[in-house]
This record gives sequence, structure tokens and C-alpha cells, in this order.
Amino acid sequence: MFQTKAPLFKKQTYLGKLVIEKQLKILEMNKIFKIHKVTLIFMAIQISFLHADAQYKSYKISVKGDTINAIDSKGLKQGKWVVHVDALRGEPGYEAEGIFVNDKKEGLWRKYTLAGDIIAIENYKNGGKDALSQYFTPLGGDLLREENWRAYNPDAPYDTIPVYGTGSNEILSFKIVKAKEYSVKNGNWTYYDPRTGRIEKIEKYDRGLLLDQPKPAETVIDEPMKKIVPKEVQEYQKKNSGKRRVKVRDGQTGN
Repeated sequence: MFQTKAPLFKKQTYLGKLVIEKQLKILEMNKIFKIHKVTLIFMAIQISFLHADAQYKSYKISVKGDTINAIDSKGLKQGKWVVHVDALRGEPGYEAEGIFVNDKKEGLWRKYTLAGDIIAIENYKNGGKDALSQYFTPLGGDLLREENWRAYNPDAPYDTIPVYGTGSNEILSFKIVKAKEYSVKNGNWTYYDPRTGRIEKIEKYDRGLLLDQPKPAETVIDEPMKKIVPKEVQEYQKKNSGKRRVKVRDGQTGN
């Protein structure tokens, strides 16, 4: 009886040994895989920094790992920037953030006090102000002024402008002129009383020309208006409180 059970016992022992060896191999492979995974991640990070070094003369890395304040090999600002200006000779300092394309501001830019309160939302095109810009009080973020601008393409700085009749807003003809500025006032400029939100004055421009204004009595709005707080400012005030600081580290790569 004992002789018949011995081979079965040896077979079970042998199979158990194979299972253990297989598990050890799997563990070893997993260990190797993890090492290779870490190595590949490290290599990817190195490659990204080498790419940034090759692409930019200098740059900074934000706390979120984003590349900001990059200057390319031609000395032009590129990508996302955070511009810090200290207070000087009585003028308050500020921080501004937005996008540069070939050394020119492009798209939405925000400006903050050094305490972190938003004071301006501006739009840019080809380096000049374009469309709507809004300005706010340093404390409280109450709307002070809305401006409308028209930016010109510096590569084709020409525009067709209207010729108005003397003493009227009637358009008599049009002419092509060279634009001497990157942008000109265009559309309504609205001034508000920050305490009440009431409109104090409206100016209307047509490509830099201030149009004839109606009589003062016609521009006065006696009824108090609801305070205008843009949606973007409301969202910012909810998400941000206290000082706003952007921590970065240099990525100087030499000349």
C-alpha cells in the first residue's frame, strides 16, 4: 500500500515546485517591468527637457509642470507667460498672464494686483488690443470701464475707413489708409460708476475717430443699475482668495 502512494506524493511535490518556480518568475518579471517602466518615464521626462532646451533659449517651469516664460532661439517670447512688474515711483505693481506668439500678445490676457485681485481682462490680436477690454477696481472687482478696440495685421497694415460729413455722422465715402498703430479705438467705450454700476458716459469710435456725441442730457441715466460683474470675474472670486502667487523655477539654457 505504501509503495503505491509514494509516486503520487513525489508527483504532487514536483508539481508544487513548478508552481512556486512559475510564481517566482512572474514576480521577477513584474519587478523587471516596474524598473523598466520607471526608467521609461524618467527617459521621457529627460527627453521633454532636452526638447525644451533645444527649442528655447530660456524658460521656466510652473508648479504644475507647465513650461512658461519661454524665449526661443531667435529671442522671441513664445507660449504662456506670467509677467511680474514691481511697484515703482508710486505706480502700483501687477502681474499679467496670457499667450505670446512670436513676441506679440495674442488672445485673452488677465491682469492682477500683486495681492491677487483681478483688475483687467484684455483681448489681443497681432500684438495690439482687439475687441472688448474690461477694467475693474483693485478692491472688490467692480467694473470701471469697457473699451472696444480694432487691431491691425502688421504684415498688411491697411484699412478702409469711412469719410464722414462735416458736423454729422453721415458717411459720404470710403478711403484706404495705412494704419500707423497696432490697434485703434473702435466701437463703444462705456464708463461706469463703480459704487452703483450706473453708466456715467458712453463714447463711440469708428476706427480711431470719435463720433459726434449726443447732448449731455441725453446720455445721463438717472436710474441706478445693477452692478455688472462679468461671469469670469465671479468664477475667479469664488476660486481664488488671498494672495495670488505663481511659483516657478528657471530653465535657463544659455545663449
